Amino acid sequence: MFAAKRLPSVIAALPVALAMVMFLIFPARYAESVRTGISLWAINVLPATFPFLFLTALFTKMKPYGYLARKISPAAEKLFRVSGAGGCAAVMSALSGYPVGAKTLCDLRERGAVSQSETFRLSCLCSTSGPMFLVGTVGYIMYESARAGWILLVSHLAAIYMICFILRFFGKKESSAPPPFRPEGLNALYDSLYQAVVSILCVGGFIALFYAFGQILSDLGIFAPAGTLFGHSPLAAYAEGFLRGLLEMTSGCALLSGGKTPLSLALSCFLVTFGGMCVLCQQAAYLSRAGVKILPFVGIKFLQALLAALLCFALACLFGV
Repeated sequence: MFAAKRLPSVIAALPVALAMVMFLIFPARYAESVRTGISLWAINVLPATFPFLFLTALFTKMKPYGYLARKISPAAEKLFRVSGAGGCAAVMSALSGYPVGAKTLCDLRERGAVSQSETFRLSCLCSTSGPMFLVGTVGYIMYESARAGWILLVSHLAAIYMICFILRFFGKKESSAPPPFRPEGLNALYDSLYQAVVSILCVGGFIALFYAFGQILSDLGIFAPAGTLFGHSPLAAYAEGFLRGLLEMTSGCALLSGGKTPLSLALSCFLVTFGGMCVLCQQAAYLSRAGVKILPFVGIKFLQALLAALLCFALACLFGV
């Protein structure tokens, strides 16, 4: 009985122990992987994400945020059954990308600007990638097509909002609205900068570690069955890219973009909507503090990703990649 209770903990510890052993046996190889992950973060993520982390944190502490929240409150309530403050967070998430939405929601929840009953719906609504990554990085750079990037963006957002619209019909009705929005005082600038610096460093840590974990799995042959199963067909590259993307979405999209077909674009859309383990862990760090149950959140993300892939495939076939 005692051993059975400890079994889940032992199973969860095995990958950690394996990673430690691999780092000890091949320190130079995986130190280089971590260095590559840090470079990826510093070049592609830091310049685009850090300003948004700071500006969104600062904006949510200012009076105009409260004014904007009051203006969009009726639409947010009607479409998604969330408050105006939460609706503003969803808008900033759509403009900024991961993990700005989760961070903003966490800040609002800790200040009591959104209610507990709407927090889960908001966690699904504020979990979006941004146009800079989808159109610029994945579309223009990886797929060499701005059209592909716009198809990704439209499919991604449409799927997320459609699922969140359905979510409005579930859950208990709120007994009272969240308290009125109150701006913060003179410490808002310093607090926002401090929070942004800590957040972006955590994001960089996740990216560097998961990049190294992906290299370990590749060295252990975890991704090899994908190629064995499909032989030398194009599906082999798709399968490997998709599996890698479930761990870290950027590297998966880069592999999938070699095909430049409606199927590869649809699989990329699934990955950027689901987020992969790296992005999910980044969001979970904030959402758990806001009281969001992570497993149901991951389930909703899977449904959003599946719908996004279907929409993307249809649009890619209709308009071309």
